[in-house]
Amino acid sequence: MHLLLLGKNGQVGWELQRALSPLGRITALDRHSADYCGDLTKPDELAQTVRALKPDVIVNAAAYTAVDKAETERELATLVNADAVNVLAREAEATGAWLVHYSTDYVFDGTGNRPWQEPDPTGPLNQYGASKLAGEQAIARYCSRHLIFRTSWVYAARGNNFAKTMLRLAQERSKLSVIDDQFGAPTGAELIADVTAHALRQAMAKPALSGLYHLAAAGEINWHDYAAFVFNEVRKAGIELALQQLDPIPTSAWPTPAIRPANSRLDCTRLEAAFGLHLPRWQLGVARMLDEILEQYR
Repeated sequence: MHLLLLGKNGQVGWELQRALSPLGRITALDRHSADYCGDLTKPDELAQTVRALKPDVIVNAAAYTAVDKAETERELATLVNADAVNVLAREAEATGAWLVHYSTDYVFDGTGNRPWQEPDPTGPLNQYGASKLAGEQAIARYCSRHLIFRTSWVYAARGNNFAKTMLRLAQERSKLSVIDDQFGAPTGAELIADVTAHALRQAMAKPALSGLYHLAAAGEINWHDYAAFVFNEVRKAGIELALQQLDPIPTSAWPTPAIRPANSRLDCTRLEAAFGLHLPRWQLGVARMLDEILEQYR
């Protein structure tokens, strides 16, 4: 089996190179790749790549993810997250390939406190969410064999993430304020990649499993309590912090160009039932990630 992976150097893409390798031969691309086009700002060249490689599976881990910049770079966000995905969906269908794609809880309006289910009405609050929703809709319309995974609060030991930022600030400052009225579940790129490989293997054997699924670690937390968890783990590891005070603040006290949803909870019951999975609690993945990044401090 031949798999085409786009976005190979992103947090999820990096882990996918490992997780997908037992399934077959992988052609892994990013926007700088030379032999074939992996740049989602060039949909026509992307289509030529698919036609030339004729993969059995296309895994799109590339995206425009600059949430605030998307408010002013609307055309670019739409080009990458919607227009290019539209092309991938059509090309996958034309070549008989499976298409695996990642979306976000930002397709919802963030109201309430119940975890979002797949059929719930969408209502993006920002341009990033709107562009990702348009990509989902293109796949559902044009590609009969697909897996779309909506996820949230993605992190990895590789690259930047919330925990690393908090750790750096806690070493520099005695007081921090963190938002406490946005809720979700920190979800590791490693978990997303492993679930992808597991689900893809089953779906290719049973095409009726094609469709849209929510994928996030179990449990929920707000950003303030997430930060508190990180600091507690760091101190347990024997690392001293300058931080003395961690204050909760509402979202209204930290305005951003793009509105963030207050409720990023995702109900993953459908995914677990379809693929026989038990998703681990978010604390397990975050603790493992912290163990990895704290090695440099020991």
